[in-house]
Amino acid sequence: MSVGKTLPELRDAIDQLDSELLTLFNKRAGLAKEVATVKIASGESADFYRPDREASVLRRVQDKNQGPLQGEHVAKIYRELMSACLALEKPLTVAFLGPAGTFTQEAGLKHFGHAVNTLETTSIANVFQAVENGEANYGVVPVENSTEGVISHTLDTFMNTSLQICGEVELRIHHHLLSNAESLQQIKLVYSHQQSLGQCRQWLQSHLPDVETVAVSSNAEAARMAAAETGVAAIAGEMAAELYQLTKLSSHIEDEQHNTTRFLVIGKQHVPASGDDKTSMMISTKNVAGALQGVLAPFAYAGISLNKIESRPTRQGAWEYVFFVDIDGHQDDSKVAAVLQELEPNVNALKVLGSYPRAVI
Repeated sequence: MSVGKTLPELRDAIDQLDSELLTLFNKRAGLAKEVATVKIASGESADFYRPDREASVLRRVQDKNQGPLQGEHVAKIYRELMSACLALEKPLTVAFLGPAGTFTQEAGLKHFGHAVNTLETTSIANVFQAVENGEANYGVVPVENSTEGVISHTLDTFMNTSLQICGEVELRIHHHLLSNAESLQQIKLVYSHQQSLGQCRQWLQSHLPDVETVAVSSNAEAARMAAAETGVAAIAGEMAAELYQLTKLSSHIEDEQHNTTRFLVIGKQHVPASGDDKTSMMISTKNVAGALQGVLAPFAYAGISLNKIESRPTRQGAWEYVFFVDIDGHQDDSKVAAVLQELEPNVNALKVLGSYPRAVI
């Protein structure tokens, strides 16, 4: 107990704990290096990063946490620790939609920690391409927002790739109006990504009703452009504000308080079950009455929860659609495997996009 201790005594106690923590951190790092040695010796040199293992560790430390630190903060500390340890085994390269400062980069760093190498790309399609051709080990792409809905381009790209979904990230999105200008009255133009403009629609109508808005490829690109022009603002996040040295004319301008974007981690590996997983799949139904009901019913009968279903045109024929479905459970679970086996002969195509751990907050 620290009751009755003086300030110098408390600081000495903290210094002692810091020394002990540093010793333990490096002991853990040494064990991580031993893991790498064992993996290489046994021929398991491909997948040093294990999403299932990492998710299990994060859930365990959150469950064991008794405070006063919040579980979310404990998870962040451990994620960075695991990121640094993994870098000793094999540094990862993670592709994201650039330029630097996008929410996609922020999501990637939240998921992988800051000890990874990041690779900027100019489009979502190029994120997929960077992973496919080996430039990056993994990629991070946005898939849906709680305010504006699905990111169609991401779903469409899954139709023509062999990559797997290896994880998911949920990121609270806080938008700021950034500029070199000194006041809102000086703003004549606002740049941002189309999704972000939609997420701030009401604020823009209330505060800048006569100002033109222009959609660009990313929020960070909007910030970069605003930094180079006068009388211009960008809607972007904290990272972009710091990177491009822009002033926040207004903070937290998103219309919905709980504005959240979900991102997917894409790679080439099959991820084993972690104990709390989701499976995403793409299903093309036959063009007959009740086809969709025939797809959904087996999941209901098996007691498997559907988290999401989205339809997208196949672009192979008029009025032909493919359904993207997210369910609870792993494709290797017996119940899920049985439903997939039942569905396959009754649909035009069924493609499992991946099973992966549910996002750890």
